[in-house]
Amino acid sequence: MPELPEVETIKRSLAKKALGKRILDVGIFWPPAAVSIPGGDFTELVKGREIESFARRGKYLLINLSRGLTMIVHFRMTGRLIYYADQQPREKHTHVVFYLDQGELHYSDIRKFGRIQLVSTSEAMQVASLAKLGPEPLDELFAFDQLGQRLAKKKSTIKASLLDQKVIAGLGNIYADEALFRAGIQPGRRTESLKVSEIIKLYNAIGEVLAAGIKAKGTSFRDYRDADGNKGSFQYNLMVYGRGGLECIVCGQKLERQKIAGRTTVFCPDCQK
Repeated sequence: MPELPEVETIKRSLAKKALGKRILDVGIFWPPAAVSIPGGDFTELVKGREIESFARRGKYLLINLSRGLTMIVHFRMTGRLIYYADQQPREKHTHVVFYLDQGELHYSDIRKFGRIQLVSTSEAMQVASLAKLGPEPLDELFAFDQLGQRLAKKKSTIKASLLDQKVIAGLGNIYADEALFRAGIQPGRRTESLKVSEIIKLYNAIGEVLAAGIKAKGTSFRDYRDADGNKGSFQYNLMVYGRGGLECIVCGQKLERQKIAGRTTVFCPDCQK
């Protein structure tokens, strides 16, 4: 599932290609993928509008259109949004095509869990899926004490708390594991066990790993691609995620796997305390 760095990469790559383009028509080939404003027709509402800006909130992409409409894209597990400069044949799992005055935008989703939701721009941040999100971890206003306060309210493991989008927006399994390793914190510990010094380390590690993920244009194992159809490269920089049973690149200890909050979690029993 695309996490913050992947969605941020999609946002940035789309801004270079599709910003200012006008939507001439929309082809919806699997209707549940495109959710309209109640009582309105998705295609008719979107046609003729210009793409004014792209934004991101947590793992959601926001495409702001002229005259006050916004498309909220949640990619879920296998969603992709690819820009093509020229007319492109529709692939089997392409569910929505935006025909632009220059090029096309193709939304595909093999698993069919993702959605494109059309809302009023003025109400976008009040939509339930966005309104419940916690602060953006890369926001300049988000400080380590806020992270500590939010974790203190949780009565669960540290890993489960980091995956809770109400605590912090945009973190998923990959970057939570990587941040905890960099901070030297075992993911199965309880939130109440964290010292102030550890919260500061975790806060810094989250920022560092997310910035590194964005710089590498995301992590690609199977489905994730940016708006140009390119893979990210952060998978080559992973220290623990997906490496259970292998040697820790720092100390040589065998990395352990554990199920936490229903997710496979990998950590080093020696480097993480």
